[in-house]
Parts: sequence; C-alpha cells; structure tokens
Amino acid sequence: MKKVLLMLLCTFQVWAQNLPAPRLIVRGDDMGYSHSGNLALMQSSLNGIQSSIEVIVPSPWFPEAVQMLQAHPNIDVGIHLALTSEWDKLKWRPLTEAKSLRDPDGYFFPMVYANKNYPDMSIVENKFTLADIEAEFRAQIELAIKKIPRISHVSSHMGCSRINEQVIELTKKLAKEYHLIYDNTTYPFERATYAGPSQTSAQKITSFIQMLRNLQAGKTYCFVDHPGLDDAELKAVSHIGYEGVAADRQGVTDVFTSQQVKEAIRVLGIQVIAYRDLGPNP
Repeated sequence: MKKVLLMLLCTFQVWAQNLPAPRLIVRGDDMGYSHSGNLALMQSSLNGIQSSIEVIVPSPWFPEAVQMLQAHPNIDVGIHLALTSEWDKLKWRPLTEAKSLRDPDGYFFPMVYANKNYPDMSIVENKFTLADIEAEFRAQIELAIKKIPRISHVSSHMGCSRINEQVIELTKKLAKEYHLIYDNTTYPFERATYAGPSQTSAQKITSFIQMLRNLQAGKTYCFVDHPGLDDAELKAVSHIGYEGVAADRQGVTDVFTSQQVKEAIRVLGIQVIAYRDLGPNP
C-alpha cells in the first residue's frame, strides 16, 4: 500500500512539474475618473506589475487618459463600460441621450443595484431600456477605439454589463462584433483576491503575496483593484459606505509597485500577462 501511495505521489509531482506556471492578469480599473487615478494607474503600469488598464470613456479625465495611453503604446487597455456615476461630488453623464439611464439631474445613476444609502437611485430600480444600454455601450466602445485603437477587451464598471441575461448577451454580442475579449466570459479564468486583511498598505502587500502563493500551476487568474494617490483630490472623492478612498487606493498603488511583490512573483515563477495575451476573440 505504501509503495502504491509513493508511486501516486511521484506521479503527481512529475505531472505538477510539467504544468505551466500560473498566469496572472493584474488589472487596474477606473482610469479617467480623476487626475490622481490616472497618475497612479500609469505609475502602476510603468513602474509596477499592473498588466492591463481599464478606461471609463464618459468620465471627466478620459481625455487625459487618452494622452497618457497614447504616449505608452505597450500598455494593454480595456474599455470599462460604465452606466453609473457613483461619487457624491464627482459626476459624469452618458455619451448618448439614454433617457432611461439618467438621474433627475441628467447624470448616470450612482448605483447599478438597489442601495439603502441611495434609495431609488439605481439602474435596476428605474425603467431602463435595453436599447438605451446598447446605444450607450456602442458609443463608449467606438469612442475608445477611435482614441485608443489598440483596445483589446471590455469589462464593466460596478458589474453593469451583468444586470440581467439580456445585458450579458448584448455585451457578448458587442464584444464579438468589435473583435474584443469580453472579460472572463470568452476566456474563463479565476478571480484572485487578497488572501487576508487589506485595510492598510502593509496588510495589502502581505495578503497579496499570500494570494500569489496560493495560485495553482496551469491556471490563469485575474486580480482587480483600483490604484490611486492619497492626495487632496482623492480625499474629496467618496460615496456613502466608501469614505476612505484616497488611503485605500494609495494602498493598491503601493502593492502594484512593491519590490516585495515583484520579488515574490519572480521567486514563485508566476507569469504576469495582459488580456491581449489571451489571444483574439473567437
């Protein structure tokens, strides 16, 4: 019996050694929502491990994001489809008429789903139309491709592309039409998250490294977070339930640019990839 177990163990070890290294997409979201966010996202790509950036096309700092990304053509970029404008003192509007997606002031609603802090101010609590969503998604995709032709994929801000099955199928259709990867539906991969506390920069770094240790050979993962700077601009950005934006997002930047994290990736043999490395959308 012991010989059989030993043979099985040896067989498993050989099999595991033959598997390719874990692959990890390190994705930074929300480029365009603020100048500080733009700076942090670029820093995380140019000086850190971040391998893909998501841009919010109707956001106020999108023109600056375009200039920054045009200056660095090797950075993988995705369209972060957005139907919400969640911050209390920072807003953006649809690119299209989209009457069913606007709040009483003409901005996007702050939330996708019902939220007790924002009663009746979510998309699902109002009579949105699929036609408005399609027109808005198309406008965002086409403007992004016009300004950043190398766009490789689409993702969604606050999960707005997953409101219901109709919206999911619509997003799949548009991704295929524009030859873009649609997040993790075309190419399945697992979501990676902090493996432990993540309140402070130090906690984030420790928990991120622990997450790296948990990645399995032969699998592809995607880690998503939101780099930012702990400065006056982001200290003024918040919504009810998420008040410590500046400190929290500075912590993400600290993780993505951490020498400890870079060394852990090297020692563990993890392959950091971008969405474009997944190949074309079939």
